[in-house]
Amino acid sequence: MNGLPTQFFATLVRKANEQIAAGHDVINLGQGNPDRPTPPHIVASIQEAAANPLYHKYPPFSGFPFLKQAIAQRYKEDHNVDLDPETEVAILFGGKTGLIEIAQCLLNPGDVCLVPDPGYPDYWSGVALAGAEMAFMPLREENNFLPDYSQLNESDLNRAKLMFINYPNNPTGATAPASFYEETVEFAHKNGVVVASDFAYGAIGFDGQKPVSFLQTPGAKEVGIEFYTLSKTYNMAGWRVGFALGNREVIRLINLMQDHYYCSLFGGIQAAAATALTASQDCVTELRDVYESRRNALYTALASIGWHARPSQGSFFSWLPVPKGHSSQSLADLLLQEAKVVVAPGVGFGTHGEGYVRLGLLSSEERLAEAVQRIGKLNLFG
Repeated sequence: MNGLPTQFFATLVRKANEQIAAGHDVINLGQGNPDRPTPPHIVASIQEAAANPLYHKYPPFSGFPFLKQAIAQRYKEDHNVDLDPETEVAILFGGKTGLIEIAQCLLNPGDVCLVPDPGYPDYWSGVALAGAEMAFMPLREENNFLPDYSQLNESDLNRAKLMFINYPNNPTGATAPASFYEETVEFAHKNGVVVASDFAYGAIGFDGQKPVSFLQTPGAKEVGIEFYTLSKTYNMAGWRVGFALGNREVIRLINLMQDHYYCSLFGGIQAAAATALTASQDCVTELRDVYESRRNALYTALASIGWHARPSQGSFFSWLPVPKGHSSQSLADLLLQEAKVVVAPGVGFGTHGEGYVRLGLLSSEERLAEAVQRIGKLNLFG
């Protein structure tokens, strides 16, 4: 337990709650918790399913076939990817669970996991629980926040068994082109590394650009899997529904591990999740448009106070450089204390996150504008 990394977001939440408890009006742009409700047709589905006696019993260990079929259908329609529902889909208690489990399935003590820096901190958790080591892949703005595989250490590559990639990216908001995934498949083949593609924000791409799935790449299933979640696409963060998709052997291992942990999700939630995946996707389009409108409003407001940055290409995050004279932590602390605005310091996502802060597009355009107005009064940008 002492070897586990510090839970970064727990500290962030504690600081924000202290300000709220003191009676301040805090605008929290620091977390990734969707602010809109689950679409009504999905809520109606679980209300109906909860009364079905079939779902009052233990569900099948690996989940109901209808839910796996629904995710396979969605991937075919959205990405033209063919998935065998029985052997290439695993149902997860939210995407985060799978990100932890894959490290425990594939890594022994002394093995290396390649991890993006900056990246989602919970990648670190699974590696720590497996007793393995991390080698970081820097994501630099000059390389469009994509890792440069040619710069990785040879000794790390010799011990590497697993790597995480994540586009649309948390925290940078960058997206990845098809050519990057082709390079990744080639790299994984050459080095005997399993790819874990975290596609949590796969439905949220801006400026008419649809995010590319790793599984669209020829050979992707031979070298890895992709994680998908309903949390962001359908505002179902609290429902805890995710999937692992792709390589049959890795999916088998995840299902085997979960046989020892769980007895799958409540059947009513599985029924509602299938409804989300198979019903009209208009709600997804509308949600993406909301985030794009918020992004545009935010960057317009930021420019008005002299805070300039490359607009995010996807996800619901913005990645902003800190002004001179500040670290990411000192800026985050200042904005909380003086402007009552919560942002996430970039260093919490890794060493190469220093020099940036992350803002979430998870408040109304009015609240985003108010947050920027409060920050502008601090005269940080000349």
